Amino acid sequence: MYKIGIDTRLTYYRTGGISTYMRRLVAALEQLDSRNHYTIFQSRKSTEVITRQFAHTPLWTPCHHRLERIALSVELARFRLDVFHSPDFIPPLRGARQHIITVHDLTFLHYPQFVTPDSRRYYNDQIEKAVQQAAHILTDSEASKNDMIALLGVPADKITVHMLGVDERFVPFNATDRIAALGLPAEYVLFVGTLEPRKNLPGLLAAYRKLLERLPAAPPMLLVGKKGWYFAELQAQINALHLGDRLIWREDIGDSDLPAVYNQASLLALPSFYEGFGFPALEAMACGTVPVVSNRSSLPEVVGAVGAQVDPDDHDGWAAAMEQVLLDDSWRLEQRRAGLERARQFTWEQTARLALGIYEQVGNTG
Repeated sequence: MYKIGIDTRLTYYRTGGISTYMRRLVAALEQLDSRNHYTIFQSRKSTEVITRQFAHTPLWTPCHHRLERIALSVELARFRLDVFHSPDFIPPLRGARQHIITVHDLTFLHYPQFVTPDSRRYYNDQIEKAVQQAAHILTDSEASKNDMIALLGVPADKITVHMLGVDERFVPFNATDRIAALGLPAEYVLFVGTLEPRKNLPGLLAAYRKLLERLPAAPPMLLVGKKGWYFAELQAQINALHLGDRLIWREDIGDSDLPAVYNQASLLALPSFYEGFGFPALEAMACGTVPVVSNRSSLPEVVGAVGAQVDPDDHDGWAAAMEQVLLDDSWRLEQRRAGLERARQFTWEQTARLALGIYEQVGNTG
């Protein structure tokens, strides 16, 4: 039996993405592992119930504080952990006999212009120390693994890829009534994600304008997501395209309504320059919606041969791919079936099982 700690403090500060990974990993481990003793660490400000079976305790150290690694080490000392897992990749200086980190992506190295100066300094200062200190590294895709090998010199055998799962809520169903209740149109081209530079929204909307030139009756574009870094600059670029009422932006769509939003979409467009994983592409496939995604980073690994993959800078290519989904009914139906089958391959049980194997492997060598 090993004493394993998992850091879930980030769930108090952020929704989606890494926070979803933390919640679902813990839930899956609860079902899988009765051998080891777990402590789930949360922010002292959080009232969320992350676990119902494992021990849990609040921590005072806030995420991304300049003294985080030192303060967290002090708080964790009394637990005498065998393994401490940092799913947001920055480990304490000394929180356990062995440390495991999850590196989801290296956006801040690939595209430093897409992150704030504070975030860039924080991650750039920490990443090399983090990968050196970790006994083992988990990551979401082969693309991120290859990035760590190429950019940080991490040995390949120190990294395990465990692709993420899809929530059971994302299934096909008739969402017409719920979409009407949300005040949304009956058809739309969908984007889901934080509105930040990495997501390449100006590129997507430039391609959408070309789509309207080719297909004036195309459905409107629906953006579902909250404001992110450098939003003011992004807003100016969007305004310059003069899309008027053909563009709908909703930041008030709750997580519980996302399955309905995916189900009603004519297609999902995800033109990101870089993604560590790309939950929207997987969630869309699980709902039977065809994805059109960037051909970069992890997205080809998520969608496989489903839908279309396009260079994020190729606006004409994006317009043509979206047009095919909208007009070619037989192809769209074929891709829908393929997407449903592909999505079934991604389970949180599989994600957690790989993580558990690493916990025990590392615990045994500490």
